[in-house]
Amino acid sequence: MGRHKQPEIRDRILDACADHALAHGLPDRLEPLAAASGVSTRMLIYHFGTRDALLREILGRARRRQRDLFGDLLCPRPDEPYPRTLRRAWQVMTGPAGRPYLTMFGRLREDAGQQLWPDFRREATTDWLRPLEDGMRTVGRPELGTLVLAVVRGLVMDIEATGDVARADRAFDDFLAALAAVTPPA
Repeated sequence: MGRHKQPEIRDRILDACADHALAHGLPDRLEPLAAASGVSTRMLIYHFGTRDALLREILGRARRRQRDLFGDLLCPRPDEPYPRTLRRAWQVMTGPAGRPYLTMFGRLREDAGQQLWPDFRREATTDWLRPLEDGMRTVGRPELGTLVLAVVRGLVMDIEATGDVARADRAFDDFLAALAAVTPPA
């Protein structure tokens, strides 16, 4: 009689694998994930079936973490004008706490085959639209959520391509200043 799978062990392994992937990227082999989670590659297969199934679950876990972090950052606050919320969110998203997510999902977005997450590009665009529209609604311009999303995504891609965070920060500040010119004061 075989062992019964233990969901709490699987969950602990998945968390360790997601931590490793966020710090180092998705590996080509299972060995780095096994070492990071403290189990054998055989145990990874036992719990997740295949390497690709494990990688999909790692991406899903990392994406949920990113949504929690970034979603909270983008949420309007009653005591803060939304452009200030956007500036604070930008600093965290492009800073040490957010960079691992941007790097991981930037690589996934660039994957032409998108075999691990076939509809990722569309999802990565639309899942941030609602929180940005909600935030822009606080200044009477929810339709500008699409523009904010496009600017954020473009500047993030610029950072990934050039590494020039200071230039992207200045551009984002210029964008916020332009945004203030087309939105009523809070």
